Amino acid sequence: MKKATLLVIEGRHAEIPSFANDLQKKGFDIRSFQNGSQAASKLKQINPVVVVVNAASLRSTGVRICLSLRKKDQKVPIILILAKEKPVDKNLADSVLALPFTVQKLVNRVKALMPGDGNNLVSVGPIRLDIEHRRVRCLGKSTKLTPRLITLLHILMDKHGEVVERESLFKKVWETNYTGDTRTLDVHISWLRRAIELDPNNPKFLKTIRGVGYRLDV
Repeated sequence: MKKATLLVIEGRHAEIPSFANDLQKKGFDIRSFQNGSQAASKLKQINPVVVVVNAASLRSTGVRICLSLRKKDQKVPIILILAKEKPVDKNLADSVLALPFTVQKLVNRVKALMPGDGNNLVSVGPIRLDIEHRRVRCLGKSTKLTPRLITLLHILMDKHGEVVERESLFKKVWETNYTGDTRTLDVHISWLRRAIELDPNNPKFLKTIRGVGYRLDV
């Protein structure tokens, strides 16, 4: 079985833990770099499943590195390791870990961001739905979804660019012919917007078509 490739960016500081060797021992194919610009220039060539930015070991916030990686590839999942807890822009990294933590915790985060097998991955524009792991990734955000939200998003992705009528959506997602009260659909739509939109209150992707239904524009 082919090993999953991880791109690891970390410096060498005795007092800051290094994770590249530990991740290699856990069975990953590791490509390691000591600076962000080198790593970003090789990103497309290496095509890793996840990038680990050990900003703590580089004595940095990791902001510049994450931005340069995002410029090269908007979809690649990024795990950012910081020396201490601090708020981080959600579009910067998919997952943030503050030292100290165990190697197993890092491995768990990596696995959570890895794509499922190709049969269970649906991609439309920047939206990537991993049905097997019940997760959607969009514009650097990775969100776990309920089975119902997955069904709803899958239908909208399948018919992207088309208006899907409220009643039709409700019948398919809730597997019922009763459409007397579809307000629960609006709630689920708002949850989906939180997962895929930069600003859920001003959606760019998931549009409401008044009096008809919803349309996914990508």
